[in-house]
Amino acid sequence: MRRALPLMAMLVGTILATHSMTASAAEYPLPPDNSRLIGENTTYVVPNDGLPLEAAAAKYQIGLIGMLEANPGTDPFLPKPGTVLTIPSQMLLPDTKREGIVVNLAELRLYYYPKGENKVIVLPIGIGQLGRNTPEMVTSVSQKIPNPTWTPTANIRKAYLKDGIKLPGMVPAGPQNPMGLFAMRLSAGTGQYLIHGTNANFGIGMRVSSGCIRLRPDDIEALFNMVPKGTRVQIVNQPIKFDVEPDGKRYIEVHQPLSHTEKDDPQTKPIVLTAAAKKFIKNKETDEDVVKQAIERRSGMPVVVSKGVEATDAPPAVAAAQAAVVTADKPYETADNQ
Repeated sequence: MRRALPLMAMLVGTILATHSMTASAAEYPLPPDNSRLIGENTTYVVPNDGLPLEAAAAKYQIGLIGMLEANPGTDPFLPKPGTVLTIPSQMLLPDTKREGIVVNLAELRLYYYPKGENKVIVLPIGIGQLGRNTPEMVTSVSQKIPNPTWTPTANIRKAYLKDGIKLPGMVPAGPQNPMGLFAMRLSAGTGQYLIHGTNANFGIGMRVSSGCIRLRPDDIEALFNMVPKGTRVQIVNQPIKFDVEPDGKRYIEVHQPLSHTEKDDPQTKPIVLTAAAKKFIKNKETDEDVVKQAIERRSGMPVVVSKGVEATDAPPAVAAAQAAVVTADKPYETADNQ
């Protein structure tokens, strides 16, 4: 299940290094309408600095789970110095309208398409924890709030109290506020869902919130300054993305699905396929064996699944994903709707 462990929270929150947002790390040229592939994977050599994996994730604007998907077996607390990590900066755009803000819950990423600009901003996010899920919806930004205060609900205060934490009725604005220094309220429901910052970076790229969408401090500040009130916001859940690119290559990108119960293991939990995904997989040009490998591996990176295309033809990180050994008998389930 995707959630933050208390020990990890304390450790990363204590020793996390600060980072700066750079446009080149978050911005990608927008591909033409018949293409959805953006970015390139890179590598990173872990220095002997004693910092957790979150520090590297923050540097490259990747979520923690995204780093672990791309680099299974890596110690999130203290990655081994000298280890070469894959930075999963290549991705397929979500299969939805390219307008405003698009959040894909399964990949823990936010996409922002600035109006009139031929680019997309991609940022890692934290989302609602099990039992306090961030819902799929189409809504809009109804309010922009600098220096927000936080008034925890009675249910949230009760939940924290079970862990021995007594929350005040209201947390004033400031750097210690769990909502950070910037927030954007969504118009859905009673306005209970917000896109906001955080005072605890360890939760980015994980399921840790009470339903809101949170970003690292520099990321929310940049997004807050770019996004106008009234911007369309669409929240989807697409653990499997796929596409046929203009050059004819067929790609699939698989993320760990969101857990529904405490017992769910996101690495082995069957992924329900849409009718469109089944059609893509059954196409005569798709290598279904490679698809099964990609679904088993769940690397969070695009994998070439065209028949006749060797794994070595793909970028190194993608080739590694293609070469993964299938260990599950049923890596996915079929259904017409997710």
